[in-house]
Amino acid sequence: MDGGSIDDRARGVSQRRVRDHNERLLLTMLQRHGGLPGADLARKSGLSPQTVSNILRKLEKDGILARGTPRRGKVGKPSIPMELNPDGVLAFGLKLGRRSADLVLLDFVGTVRGQLHLDYAYPMPAEIFAFLERGIAELRGRVDEALHPRICGIGIGTPFELWRWHDLEGDMAQTFVSWKDVNFAETVARFSALPCVVVNDSTAACHAEHLYGAGTKYRDHAYFFIGSFIGGGVVLNDTVFEGNQGNAGALGSMRSTGPLGESRQLIDVASIHQLETRLVEAGLDRSLLWRQPQDWSALSRYVDPWIGQTAQELAKASLSICSVIDFEAILIDGAFPSEVRDALVERVRRYLVNQDTRGLISPRIEPGSIGENARAIGAASSPIFAQFFLNANAGLSVL
Repeated sequence: MDGGSIDDRARGVSQRRVRDHNERLLLTMLQRHGGLPGADLARKSGLSPQTVSNILRKLEKDGILARGTPRRGKVGKPSIPMELNPDGVLAFGLKLGRRSADLVLLDFVGTVRGQLHLDYAYPMPAEIFAFLERGIAELRGRVDEALHPRICGIGIGTPFELWRWHDLEGDMAQTFVSWKDVNFAETVARFSALPCVVVNDSTAACHAEHLYGAGTKYRDHAYFFIGSFIGGGVVLNDTVFEGNQGNAGALGSMRSTGPLGESRQLIDVASIHQLETRLVEAGLDRSLLWRQPQDWSALSRYVDPWIGQTAQELAKASLSICSVIDFEAILIDGAFPSEVRDALVERVRRYLVNQDTRGLISPRIEPGSIGENARAIGAASSPIFAQFFLNANAGLSVL
């Protein structure tokens, strides 16, 4: 990696009291780089070859690492890279969305081993936790029993202040508002002994892109995820920055302007919710947007204008973000077909050319690569990250 990489920021030390830090450092390097032999890890980390050898031996014995294919150089014996063992660690991830929930079982290298889906008009607490309890049992049963002890936790990706965006009345409204008093960890503990990590759903999506997608290419970038409502995330120094309250990168709350000059938020003018409204006004079923596999080709009459409006807003928002931090890139992804994402990215690039960029360096506008599943994958990665990888912005504060 370059001079600003995690290798240079988090130099390891050899004292036994920070062994856990050193293990996390090596695991993080392997996650970011792929397989590396011990000599390369020692050189990049600043740890002694003996310290690295001891740590790798322990992690291999524990089943967390595995040996890769030997690499033969010009002279001497071939080197053997160490790699993350896909079976070494697994975790559950729940995405709690406005129209649906998804539960995945993720392995150590980001592969989804199993997935379950639930559609609903609105997410109600009893239904969601029943789905989670059933789903954990079903997905656990789909993998070899020897892997069950390697499941390290449950991550839940949920919208910020979930209880605020309902449009119900009567008893249903009261039930929905009850989300405000739900303690996720305590509720999950009633049916699972696994530790539970709760993360903002857009931040979770940013984690997925950063760990397994296009975000691996950039040290600093901002990320938009467009679902029913738009959200985002911020990556600084190769690490997703969550902020003091876990709500950093709340890009959906950026200021915008309505058609009559009124103050709006980005969430009001650049979300799939606006497209849903257009379909309902045209007498069409809004569930067409959420059917799996997604296919919006028959809706181009409504989708194309939505892409145009959303792209204009994202172009302005991208420059606003870069007035605070000069990000290398802005990544855009969402709960839509890949062809819609690519068209949106291209339109944002075109609109950006005509924006007032005085005093700014225009960022690269790039597509994300994880897609609709990013929130569930990112949620599942949260307990894995918290227990095995190094948070470069906050040392070991994730513990």
